[in-house]
Amino acid sequence: MATNVAASPRAWPRRRPGWVGVAAAAALVLPAGCGSTAHRSTATGNEPPAALLAEARPIGRGVRFQPPADGAIVGPCRRSLGHRQGVHVELFAADRVVLVATGIGTRPPRQIATGRISSAACYGELVTLDPTGLVLVRPGSRPVLADLFRAWGQPLSPKRLASFSASPGASVEVFVNGRRWVGPPGEVAMRPHSEIVLEVGPHVPPHKAYTFPPGT
Repeated sequence: MATNVAASPRAWPRRRPGWVGVAAAAALVLPAGCGSTAHRSTATGNEPPAALLAEARPIGRGVRFQPPADGAIVGPCRRSLGHRQGVHVELFAADRVVLVATGIGTRPPRQIATGRISSAACYGELVTLDPTGLVLVRPGSRPVLADLFRAWGQPLSPKRLASFSASPGASVEVFVNGRRWVGPPGEVAMRPHSEIVLEVGPHVPPHKAYTFPPGT
């Protein structure tokens, strides 16, 4: 069910079943490391489960891993965020997390509260309000990944993922709900509650699902 997510700015998303990365959660204080699936505690009760550690990747440093939003607004830019449906998108390159920028699909001036955009001049068909990878899509629109990257201002092709190029003989890998996508990355439909993972470089086991904030 769609809802007005602007009414609940502290509704941070959580991932199921694992973490984006141990360093990611610590560095940004994002609960991406908190899943809804219970795990057996370790001997001390403080260490993360070994299975999650095997999946964990740190956030890359610098503008290549944290490119800002600098693209065109997709669709009508309306003054109200309105009702939205969530899609989760993750990027990995060079064995690191690439952050999906805050502010995709929005126009300044923007106001930030608790690390999240609380208001903007207007909002397009797909927007990001924080760097968790949660993309909020206007119901009735049918965006594909190419639209997200155009609004972000980053390239996407079978050989290119944002600032990173696939090595010779390799290509950008895409997984939708844990299943490999066969076809151009830009053609992946951003359907509500999809978990979409894009990778270039060493393979990272993709997650199959994501726990979305209530109402999205």
